[in-house]
Amino acid sequence: MTTALSSVLLPIALAAVAVVLLLGLINMMRGGSPNRSQRLMRLRVLLQLVAIAVTMAAVWAIGR
Repeated sequence: MTTALSSVLLPIALAAVAVVLLLGLINMMRGGSPNRSQRLMRLRVLLQLVAIAVTMAAVWAIGR
């Protein structure tokens, strides 16, 4: 379980956060819809929560 969390799920979660962040920046630079920017920001915050939860689960599993 520890290997799956730290070597598979964590990079996926971090990559998802980075992709959504880049999409938000691109939307903002192009002068896109403010509604889309809000949606992307909310999605980014949710994905950050998931990434933190996966990180904490991996740290907990390693410590066991």
